[in-house]
Amino acid sequence: MAETTPSKGSVRTNGERGGPLIITEDERLLDDLLRLCAAAGALPEVAHGLPARKGDWEAPPLVIVGDDCAPRLGGAARRAGVILTGGDADDQGLWRQAVALGAERVLALPDGERWLTDRIADAVEGVGPPALTVGVIGGCGGAGASTLAGALAVTAARTGRRTLLVDGDPLGGGLDVLLGGEKEKGLRWPAFAESRGRVACGALAESLPRLHALRVLSWDRGADVTIPPPAMRAVMAAARRRGGVVVVDLPRRIDEATAEALAQVDMGLLLVPTELRAVAAAQRVAFGVQKVLGDLRVVARGVPGRHGHGLPPDEIARLMELPLAGEVSWEAGLLADLSRGVPPGAQVRGPLARFCAGFWERVTESGSGSESGGQGSAARPEAWPGHCPGAGLGGGPGSGAGGVPVPGAAMRAGAMVSWPVAGPMGARGAGRDGGWS
Repeated sequence: MAETTPSKGSVRTNGERGGPLIITEDERLLDDLLRLCAAAGALPEVAHGLPARKGDWEAPPLVIVGDDCAPRLGGAARRAGVILTGGDADDQGLWRQAVALGAERVLALPDGERWLTDRIADAVEGVGPPALTVGVIGGCGGAGASTLAGALAVTAARTGRRTLLVDGDPLGGGLDVLLGGEKEKGLRWPAFAESRGRVACGALAESLPRLHALRVLSWDRGADVTIPPPAMRAVMAAARRRGGVVVVDLPRRIDEATAEALAQVDMGLLLVPTELRAVAAAQRVAFGVQKVLGDLRVVARGVPGRHGHGLPPDEIARLMELPLAGEVSWEAGLLADLSRGVPPGAQVRGPLARFCAGFWERVTESGSGSESGGQGSAARPEAWPGHCPGAGLGGGPGSGAGGVPVPGAAMRAGAMVSWPVAGPMGARGAGRDGGWS
């Protein structure tokens, strides 16, 4: 049995997760795999057969086996995360070797390079199920979408979910300001404007301001108000790979960057005040959003001075021809709270916080249960009515292109969720009467 040798420059700190194990004697294949590991930011170990030292086969997060060495691994214990690489994915002998190894995928290079690079990076980062991603869009000007997005994020963090709040509206004034953290240290959107390809999810989160137990990606006070579409794609994909919950505040006008964000949203909430003119405006917004997002739902927002006589929420949903996610009553003290630095959703007995708590509770009940301590998503939304899966994810096992899953191999999959159309989750008149920003 072969000894395992560290790759050149393979020096790790105690806090770093180990890199993949590469098993091959094919020098050309090894050069290709080392190049892909470098692109993924991984430091691999290299062996020419089954490692002699106990644990060297089981410990790495990923094992990449060349077809030249696969016949030597007949005595290897079964483990997850084995990739078999070869020159021809249609070779029946290669498939027999894959079944014998218990490999999760047969991969041909160079066609599968992009998939394998993402898979290596996922393994090194320790990526789990993607984050449940909720986008919030105002149906009209001043609807309060930023306030709702902030409240959803604050509530999710308060209930133990790993939470990231993304400000996707360059002209919204900044979610860090809304949360009272404009002076908090950390990177803002302009620092990510040149991002392309893959962004490390852990590094992204650690670089952002931490406010009210959540991470916030907002805008600085500079004049640059442009998010290049590739940057939005890269940052949103990294945010999703981190797991937990991602809440995105989105503008009403759908440009290329907003379309990239919507492509990675699991559910959209369209906030519509309970008056006819707002509904008319929201219909135009919904038309643009639905070109990209399959699951869009209405949240009805009470307006001041109506005393319960605005358009009923179910009538708004009928006019919009969209499911109703719930209703938020007018909250008179909200503006005063925000001016004092109290974040939206912090008043747990107010209508806004009650709606947000009810929303996450329904999501949790519909899925596999909440994840405390920031380990993965609270629920998997793949089977929600009208769901349009997020694009641009960093292909984990069983996802992406460039490889063929081995029949019978263990594939990671999220729990299926079926959440029926929700009735009002914040009863009219609950809590204090009235005020939104």
